[in-house]
Amino acid sequence: MSFSPLYAQPSAPQDRDLATLSNYLDILVTHTDLEWTIDWDQKLIGGKAILTLTASKEVDTAVLDTSFLDIRDVSVEGQKADWKLGDRIEAMGQALTVKLPKALSKGDVIDITVTYSTTKDCTSVGWLNPVQTKSGKYPYLYSQSQADTPAVKSTYSSKVTSILPVLMSGLRQSPPSDQVLELGKKVEYVYNQPVRIPSYLIAIASGEVIYKSFPDMEGRNWRTGVWTEPKTMKAAYWEFEEDTAKQVATAEDLTSAYRFGVYDFLILPESFPYGGMENCCLTFATPTLLAGDRSLVDVIAHEISHSWFGNSIGCASWSHFWLNEGWTTYLERLIIGRLHGAPARDLSYIIGRVGLKESLAGYKDVPRFQRLIPDYKEHEDPDEAYSQVPYEKGANFLLYLERTVGGLEVFLPYMKSYVETFTDSSITTAQWRAHLFDYFGKQPNSEEYLRKLGQVDWDEWLHGDGLDLCVDLEYDDSLSKPCLELAARWNNARGDDDLTQFSPRDIADFSSTQLCVFLDDLGARAAFRPATVRALDELYSLNKSESAEIKLRFYKIALSSGPEYADSAATWVVSKGRMKFCRPVFRLLNEQRPELARETFISHAEFYHPIARKMIAKDLGVEL
Repeated sequence: MSFSPLYAQPSAPQDRDLATLSNYLDILVTHTDLEWTIDWDQKLIGGKAILTLTASKEVDTAVLDTSFLDIRDVSVEGQKADWKLGDRIEAMGQALTVKLPKALSKGDVIDITVTYSTTKDCTSVGWLNPVQTKSGKYPYLYSQSQADTPAVKSTYSSKVTSILPVLMSGLRQSPPSDQVLELGKKVEYVYNQPVRIPSYLIAIASGEVIYKSFPDMEGRNWRTGVWTEPKTMKAAYWEFEEDTAKQVATAEDLTSAYRFGVYDFLILPESFPYGGMENCCLTFATPTLLAGDRSLVDVIAHEISHSWFGNSIGCASWSHFWLNEGWTTYLERLIIGRLHGAPARDLSYIIGRVGLKESLAGYKDVPRFQRLIPDYKEHEDPDEAYSQVPYEKGANFLLYLERTVGGLEVFLPYMKSYVETFTDSSITTAQWRAHLFDYFGKQPNSEEYLRKLGQVDWDEWLHGDGLDLCVDLEYDDSLSKPCLELAARWNNARGDDDLTQFSPRDIADFSSTQLCVFLDDLGARAAFRPATVRALDELYSLNKSESAEIKLRFYKIALSSGPEYADSAATWVVSKGRMKFCRPVFRLLNEQRPELARETFISHAEFYHPIARKMIAKDLGVEL
């Protein structure tokens, strides 16, 4: 863990990341050198990791996190070492304790080599059969390791041998990205990541993938492009070619120079559980972004923003996850504002507020997860608190502070100072707050700034729970107003048999985003009659939409009214691995037709990533 000297604090027990069994406060991994071979027949990755560690104090053992690994040998400085695996702790894995040949003093450096392979039970790698891919010809794998501790940052390098192309979250050394290779032939892929990153951002994907670069942006020191399966390339390239480079450039102008050299993204198969994963140099993205109208490209703006918040400035533990996601969502919306105007920025807040309220309501029985700084218990799975709370409550908190100190012209210079101060660090909320007060305490008219900041209800924002924000924030409603007016008309007509007052012209001028606002408002009201829902669908062709965002919102409305659309929703959800879509649809199916929900899930369980599979099974009360 590293901190800017100005805001460094002695490590306190309450700041220790509870999501790790390692002794990272005593000895830190500073570089990882990976040598792997992918065994596609056995669905295993095997090889070794050479870890370079630096002692932070006098220490004679190194404790490392492992989970479902077959460890075959451990050596220290090339000599066999004494080691043992601890008992497995659910959600935490097993501690690998390595006895060092001699005690190290502060600053001493040592190499530990671990020879191992993954196992069939490994949850950080998803293996797909050929039938789960677009061509149906080749298998596929991808990693997802977000619950690993964010506290420790290190560089890494890798050499991976595979018969299918390998992508990793670093700079590709060989072979060139645009080189066409013979599939089925063993090739060694070499990557290097010279920027220190947390271990959960060491990512790998492999399968039948190809690359196409976007046009270079003049005056910028980086390039962008897209990786995807061949059958998806045409749609993916069209969807993102206009916006990606502009979004990176805008984020750079708002914060600091982009550090990673390459911003590529990979459109994964449908089982990927997230909208995107901000792996450095290579965002992993869901295919549900391919809406065919470029309406969902702002998800990429979110992942781009992680290059500053999360990947460069990280949280010191998952209790401070909002420092990653709240800041990232805030910057994402600044990018939207720069590129599409201030009303579009506020429209994103309006949509996000709906998701926030749903997440807060979902934790009504666990109020500690409604807090911006959740109260985790020892050995508790951080995924239990994964929701829109850190994203939306965090972004709204920053918007509130922006307005408190006087608007964007005052807040943007502060944000740049925050980035400059803490880049390459893992920090706590207390350190962020200390810098905030320090920065404004050094500005002209500092007394007025500090007076305003002193009036903020810090305890309620950071530790308060409840079903909404603790203040009433208003947003520019010029884009949302016509959507809400149409929703009100439908609500007023909920008991009418004659709905001829409505027509497809109602939404002719709506963007996809505005259509989502309309559906969100309908979904927040009391359930409609099945006949009204059917008319809504027939007039606006909602169940035929190619946008997963629109389809999800429609199913929320439809399945609240009755089981009429249950079969349609069940057919749709089996190809949607993103948890934003699959979890709520399965929960709604379970309310209307429990047997259909459970049978559908059980028969398609292997399609879902292990994280999503675990959460859906819990939602449905199914034992796998």
